[in-house]
Amino acid sequence: MSKPKIRCAIYTRKSSDEGLDQDFNSLDAQHEACAAYIASQRHEGWIANKARYDDGGISGGTLDRPALQELLGDIDAGHVQMVVVYKIDRLTRSLADFAKLVERLDAAGCSFVSVTQAFNTASSMGRLTLNVLLSFAQFEREVTAERIRDKIAASKKKGLWMGGVPPLGYDPHPDPKIRGLVVNGPEAETVRAIFALYNELGCLNAVMLRAEEMGLRSKRHSFKSGRVQGGIPFSRGQVYAVLRNPIYIGKIRHKSRVWDGQHAPIIDEGLWGSVQTKLQAASARPRRRVAAVGQQNRNGLTPLAGKLRDETGDRLTPTHTNRHGRQVRYYVSNRLISGGTDPQGWRLPAAGLENACADVVARHLAELADMHRLCVTPDLLRGDAIRNKVQELSTQLSAGAPDLLGQLVLEGQVQKACIELTLNATALAETLGIRPEEIDPSALSIEASFAMRRRGVEGKIVVGDREPQPDRTLIRGLSRAHSWVADLRNGKLLSEIAATTGHSESYIRTRAQLAFLSPAIQGAILDGRQPPDLTLERIIRKPIPLDWHAQAMLYGFQPGPAYR
Repeated sequence: MSKPKIRCAIYTRKSSDEGLDQDFNSLDAQHEACAAYIASQRHEGWIANKARYDDGGISGGTLDRPALQELLGDIDAGHVQMVVVYKIDRLTRSLADFAKLVERLDAAGCSFVSVTQAFNTASSMGRLTLNVLLSFAQFEREVTAERIRDKIAASKKKGLWMGGVPPLGYDPHPDPKIRGLVVNGPEAETVRAIFALYNELGCLNAVMLRAEEMGLRSKRHSFKSGRVQGGIPFSRGQVYAVLRNPIYIGKIRHKSRVWDGQHAPIIDEGLWGSVQTKLQAASARPRRRVAAVGQQNRNGLTPLAGKLRDETGDRLTPTHTNRHGRQVRYYVSNRLISGGTDPQGWRLPAAGLENACADVVARHLAELADMHRLCVTPDLLRGDAIRNKVQELSTQLSAGAPDLLGQLVLEGQVQKACIELTLNATALAETLGIRPEEIDPSALSIEASFAMRRRGVEGKIVVGDREPQPDRTLIRGLSRAHSWVADLRNGKLLSEIAATTGHSESYIRTRAQLAFLSPAIQGAILDGRQPPDLTLERIIRKPIPLDWHAQAMLYGFQPGPAYR
């Protein structure tokens, strides 16, 4: 009897871009070694996947890597049963990230192997060996990072320029071996003009407007990738950054310390001192705030300031205008402030956006509390107390509590079809009187439908229920489950099904149970009406209860007659 086929995916990674342009680079060498190892295991049924998963120039300290995410998606879809790497640290250098990867691979019935490090994770000694290897990989990464930070600090103390985008007024030294800056004549005149304008006007907004009238532009920089940055009128923040940068008097700043640099100054000490004195005096002047009743809070008027981004990743910056003697607040795509007009930029009414976020958070927490899904381990003894506190919190949010909203929302993104929010676990736990680690991590992520009726670049916010979104992975798993269960009922052995499909018996066993979901849940999956956080991985993580009502409670469906 032939052994079942095991589809293998080769994953390669290199931390730097150095040498990747060669005909045969490090990624190719890793791939060749892994392919040879798979060929040596052909008698065990191993076959190499044709797709390549290469991450070049990306650190192993993060899981946010394009090829790795593509690989994980194929694993979840059941296309890969074995991941082959040259060394374990090619997969990750973090113990915490590795634990997440192992859990995800186990849930999908997938294993992994390193071709240069022999160990068997089925035994306790093998797992210990693996943890030791990863500990040293993480230690090596942290020591390397400390060494680089120390080198940068020592170099800046000597007045050397350590790379990056050069500031306005300077260019990198033409000799790449010299870490220094040379003065860019035309840009230096722009810097002198900005300092002279502020010394004369003493107002950042006035300098910004005058600089635009004079045709002054920020530094235009072209990256190797072809992306171009800058070359636009100065924003208020950019003017302030230029005025506060000690590089223009021949200094180099490193964190809170300032050292003598090896480059020529553009501004003399007298003008610099005069400008800094005026900036300090301006920052000490009290600002007049106009606030509507009930909107004043310790975060100012903008509880979501610095927390939200639009669909392009541009930060939504708070701003306001005075209309008929009343202050009207907005959240605006930052490029509309720093770069002029953009038809794709967003101008959202602040009150509407804040109310929408408050309603989304309130509904999300209330639903989780009602179904006892807010905590990692449901506690029936404390469930009612937590639910009561969530109801109080939801009532406060719905009634308008900007301070509370600002504390709970950690970050978020507003897109054309949905709004995604991430909650602050510490703030939420403190509000509910529990420990942060007791909160289920999935409860901290919120996704809700979002629509904006545009009027120019301004818009009216409309938040409603999510549109049906069929999950192809779930639907495919459901279809396979019914097919496998039918084969079993017809007398086909589990081992025969595994051999025919190329999957392991455990893989078939865990996924075949999807056929025992209630008809209502299966219908909701086919229609795309399942809860946003219901995934194939979540279902197969634990045995499916036979009771339909228990299934609905476990997977986040609203209890009702259809689930009984």
